[in-house]
Amino acid sequence: MGKIVLRLDRMMVERKISLNELADRVGITNVNLSKIKNNKVTAVRFSTLAAICEALDCNVGDILEYQKD
Repeated sequence: MGKIVLRLDRMMVERKISLNELADRVGITNVNLSKIKNNKVTAVRFSTLAAICEALDCNVGDILEYQKD
């Protein structure tokens, strides 16, 4: 079975936004955002994804990627 990979780091580079700034805009801690950015989470709330997409002006598909095994 494949897996979902978060590509938040790529979007942050494209949008030229720091971890601290994005965490402030999204309303989560730097530690939690860092875990998302580095694929160290097994789940992300839809409300968090929505806030990230709003802050980065992107779609969910821009930060989530499906990888086959």
